[in-house]
Amino acid sequence: MRITLTSVLVDDQEKALRFYTEVLGFVKKTEVPLGEHRWLTVVSPEAPDGVELVLEPDAHPAAQSWKKALMADGIPYNSFTVADVHAETERLKALGVRFTQEPLEMGPVTTAVLDDTCGNLLQIASAPAT
Repeated sequence: MRITLTSVLVDDQEKALRFYTEVLGFVKKTEVPLGEHRWLTVVSPEAPDGVELVLEPDAHPAAQSWKKALMADGIPYNSFTVADVHAETERLKALGVRFTQEPLEMGPVTTAVLDDTCGNLLQIASAPAT
């Protein structure tokens, strides 16, 4: 068994696609029209055959309530690994990304939390190589 897909609930798929590709640096992998929405996935350019992130519409009322509660409590929806949280934070800030948590060292792990502009907080994290 392996993980092939994971999702993030977004308020606008087109806006999310721009943010996740043009800002975060992911690459669009799949786009299939499904009426009002699309089956839309992105992948890391470092692992194009790896786990796909589905940019899932948050049209269900429960999804919207859940996202608002996570956002209000400052809880990230997903976490992505980066080589250097400090450098990635500076790169993303230069692109206009808003951070709700500056880089924070917690033992061997450094994290930061950013707003994806689609109703979610995301964590970026790095740990020393093992």
